[in-house]
Amino acid sequence: MENFALRTKNVAGSIRKLREYKDYTQDYLAAKLKISQNAYSKIELGYSKLSLERFFQIAFILDINPSKLITLNDADLIEAITTNNIAH
Repeated sequence: MENFALRTKNVAGSIRKLREYKDYTQDYLAAKLKISQNAYSKIELGYSKLSLERFFQIAFILDINPSKLITLNDADLIEAITTNNIAH
């Protein structure tokens, strides 16, 4: 179960890093998702459980394949960002 919590935290961190890379604010993503900025912040911090539907919405907004968002580690994320290879 500890490994699951760590993966969840990694996905939340990847979402934050991709959002920042694209120069999107939390307010912007929250508005796209039709939730408050505070509710969105809790997603990135891993305080809120992320539904599958919301996960797919975030991946769509960030223009990344959902499976990549799940499997990215920090090194892969940095490489993907620097090579602009984060899309589908």
